[in-house]
Amino acid sequence: MEKTIRIGTRDSQLAMWQATLVRDLLAAGGHRAELVPIKSEGDIDLVTPLYEIGVQGIFTKSLDLALLNGRIDVAVHSFKDVPTQLPAGLANAAILQRGPVRDLLVYKDNADFLKDPSSTAAIGTSSIRRKAQWLRRYPNHALHNLRGNVIKRLEKLAAEPWNGAIFAAAGLERIGVRPESSVELDWMLPAPAQGAIVAACRENDADTLAALQPLHHAETAACTSMERAFLRRLLGGCTTPISAFAQIRGGQLHFEGNLCSLDGAESITVTRTVPVPDAAAAGEDAADEVLRTGGQAIIAEIRIAQGKE
Repeated sequence: MEKTIRIGTRDSQLAMWQATLVRDLLAAGGHRAELVPIKSEGDIDLVTPLYEIGVQGIFTKSLDLALLNGRIDVAVHSFKDVPTQLPAGLANAAILQRGPVRDLLVYKDNADFLKDPSSTAAIGTSSIRRKAQWLRRYPNHALHNLRGNVIKRLEKLAAEPWNGAIFAAAGLERIGVRPESSVELDWMLPAPAQGAIVAACRENDADTLAALQPLHHAETAACTSMERAFLRRLLGGCTTPISAFAQIRGGQLHFEGNLCSLDGAESITVTRTVPVPDAAAAGEDAADEVLRTGGQAIIAEIRIAQGKE
């Protein structure tokens, strides 16, 4: 009798939505599966800025340990939360077809302040990447810490005297809570692998690897491979304002990557158009260009500011 595949997930509404999607796709392929909710450290501490926690794998570590210990067979993550270096023994078995990629602003009364770069406003976000890009465009805005799952962040926005807060479009749209009072930030470059979902399992679990393989989306895998290679080469995580987005058009990968200083005052952007098979190598090459053209100095300044040097 075929085993029931145990799918580990964080217990937020969005994480459960993602894990349920994987469960249903497995069921459609004839596999029995069940969800196993597991708390992560990133869900418990909603106050400390991520870079002070020691962020690598903050939202994935608990599930990785459960995989390695045999408590679960599959871990489902937002791919942007997954460190570029996986724990030994684990594999990203299936990268699902990507959903919405962009960030958006949920605003309160109106979004008129977006039209004026010299405006003043109070904006909620804890993402260093979003803060840097926002301050580069709106240097007079005050940015406030906003942590927690999607629902908690929407509730916090409602309770605070802020003008708005920044969210990933995928997070709000997947669970059907995107407010009408929201606008897509088409100028804001997303986090590497934003909008993608990944299912990981043990490398030596051949049955689960085989069950997950039909869920794998090659086009999304190629795009996120380039974005994550860019991130990995820059040694970045949630502690560094690194952005990247690749998409396939006309059979070619079109890529844009960016590194900002914490205040957005300094910014280096690179673009590439390359054949799809060259994705990972081209991502590393793009990162090397950033490092050669001032990125090393920006990263050094960030590490000093965060007390890591």
